[in-house]
Amino acid sequence: MNLLRKIQKFFNWEPAPKPHITLNDELYAQLLPFRTPLILIQLSMILGTIGYIVIEDYSLIDGLFQTGYTITSVGFGALKEGEFSAIGKLFTITLIIFGSAIFTIVILISVDVVNQGELKRIFKERKMLYRIARLKKHFVICHHNEYAIQVTKQLRESHIPFVVVDPRDDIEAIAKQHKYPYYIKADPHTEEAMLKAHLSSAKGLITLSSSIADNIALIASVRLFEKEHRIPSPYYIISATEEVGDIDKLKKLGADTVVSSTKLTAQRITAMAARPDMENLLEQFLYKSDTPLDMEEIFVPKTSWMVLKKLKETHLRDIANVSVIGITKKDGKFMPMPKGDVLVMSESKLLVIGTQKGILYTKGLIKKYEKPEELKYV
Repeated sequence: MNLLRKIQKFFNWEPAPKPHITLNDELYAQLLPFRTPLILIQLSMILGTIGYIVIEDYSLIDGLFQTGYTITSVGFGALKEGEFSAIGKLFTITLIIFGSAIFTIVILISVDVVNQGELKRIFKERKMLYRIARLKKHFVICHHNEYAIQVTKQLRESHIPFVVVDPRDDIEAIAKQHKYPYYIKADPHTEEAMLKAHLSSAKGLITLSSSIADNIALIASVRLFEKEHRIPSPYYIISATEEVGDIDKLKKLGADTVVSSTKLTAQRITAMAARPDMENLLEQFLYKSDTPLDMEEIFVPKTSWMVLKKLKETHLRDIANVSVIGITKKDGKFMPMPKGDVLVMSESKLLVIGTQKGILYTKGLIKKYEKPEELKYV
């Protein structure tokens, strides 16, 4: 075993992840009607072999062979059937009738199970669960609606994996229509749905129900799931609401971000009316998924070499071609357009703008413990 583990580690082989719910119990329940015929076949093989050994003085292999093709009604001619005694012939006829009856029962059971369609559904769902188990850092999107259609479209364009969870019976047809690669038919707030969606390896959850009660139940269920399963890092929960007054309620319950379509629409319209050129610029460069320009908030850990350094001393613009346009302090206060003399404090967040490649490079620089080599050449 140790040698096998070393070989797997050397080649970086990892066992295929398994879903938390495999539907094995449901599968066994569907296959349960086959148990009795299979037991009868085994008993027939045992009794037939013993009978030929005793009656016709066959060897063990010959008796087993004779019983096998007699029960399956394959035919005669392989062994000495012409020399059978009267008792041997009666015994053979009994085996043929018994074998035919058993196989007829098996065929009837098979047709009945297939016609019910449950076995096919279980196999399809099992296949989907094993595919979902391979996902990492995905988002679980709860409830299919117009919001979900638009959100999933943007996630696909950004190559962000997601799983849609909805209790509708026609979720499979909906998934095909709207190109949902992963979907689960279940009530989103249940633990079963969270296990099937492999929430343990997800980045977060997006609840898009038009009902505030559904969103509240989901947020509470996810936070409880975190505690019960001891998830190391909290999930990022995004919720939607029609009422502006519900934003604070959902945030207090545990949502990280709450989007109000009413408030968002008003903000966009106001921005267009006040500064149409700026809004067009944001639409062109920041809101599109294929834009070369991006904006992101980067956390500064306590161990970062940047801590207590002046912003101009980090030379982020020279090294990574990004600009710091805001700093969120540890206490939550936001400082827009910080000057170069501002100190970078631990556990603050830098709002940077630049190319996606530059922002990714900046994340690596900030995480470093020692001063990077690149500063020697600036």
